[in-house]
Amino acid sequence: MDALLVLLAAIMLGGFVFLPWMRRRRAVQHARQGLVVAGDPMAGYGFVPLEELDVRLPGPDPELDGALAEMRRTHDWRPAAELLRSTGDDWERRWQRVQSLAGAAAFELAGDPAGAGGRRTGGIWLRTWRDEAPKDPGGAQTHAQFLVVQALRDPGSQDFRMILEEARTVCREAGLLAPGSPIPYITELAVSRGLGERPADYEELWSKVAQRAPHHMGAHLAALPYWSEKWHGSRKEAEAFAERAASGAPATSLLPALPLFAVYEHLPEANMVRGLYQSAVIERAIEGAHFALRQAPADHPMAPHVRHLLVWFLVRAERFAEAMEQLRLVDGHVGAVPWSYGRSPAAEYAAYRALAIAGWEQLGGTSADFRPRG
Repeated sequence: MDALLVLLAAIMLGGFVFLPWMRRRRAVQHARQGLVVAGDPMAGYGFVPLEELDVRLPGPDPELDGALAEMRRTHDWRPAAELLRSTGDDWERRWQRVQSLAGAAAFELAGDPAGAGGRRTGGIWLRTWRDEAPKDPGGAQTHAQFLVVQALRDPGSQDFRMILEEARTVCREAGLLAPGSPIPYITELAVSRGLGERPADYEELWSKVAQRAPHHMGAHLAALPYWSEKWHGSRKEAEAFAERAASGAPATSLLPALPLFAVYEHLPEANMVRGLYQSAVIERAIEGAHFALRQAPADHPMAPHVRHLLVWFLVRAERFAEAMEQLRLVDGHVGAVPWSYGRSPAAEYAAYRALAIAGWEQLGGTSADFRPRG
């Protein structure tokens, strides 16, 4: 009798937990492969086709787009330098742009095979920038971030520590060129994490960031991984860091969304618990992110990062109408967590977008009910 009860419980568990999980997993796989049973799921919604999604940026930045296009055409560093000069001390936007410029240089270099002389020319504008304007803080900041990107692409490389040590040297040079800027210290957060600095040393570095930009969302996102269990901390430490930042945030800050990123950092690799994404912890983190977006300026440069992660959580929580609203605001750009963690960010994003559309239509929504951005 006991054995029969166990068997019945297993069958029920499979029906209520395992099968729905398998259906969602299959749906994601099909969406990634572009498999559509009947027609185009995006028809009438105004979404950007998969092949046109911009994987470089989390959201639109026409000035940055223009600078990158001019640099691709001319291989000249001056559009980047002028962009950062015009950004001034808008530290959130400057951090976003420094990351994007460094990423563009790294991408160009990675796609550029060595010539007959064994020298690559991709990203040459960054090397020229540093040679021709060594005292330009924008060039130093971009160079330091470029080195971090290069190192973190292959943490198992024998050159990993050497590149990070070089990045630290450039960070400190950049700090001397612009003493009031938090940007070099934010970049150094990743350097210290990669080098496994002691918590006391990391705290000292964090204090330098906080002195210059205490409520900087990008800085908090850069610091959070150090305290996670994947690196040098634990789930408890990461969540405590996020909660402290959220609770002390000013009215227009995005920091109340930080606990959502802490939750994401500590989700199990394979989850078969159907109700996890309706749990109190995740619901509270989602609501914190919604609250932050309502309070922060609509053009906050870090808002797209929050919206992209919200899409991921809202689809998994089967809150499809809310997911569609976030998709309306970010569609077209996919350079953000969680998509950037995958091998194909555009495909990962498109998979969740397809699931959101399917869920929206199951709720009775149609493309006629959906208002595209702009």
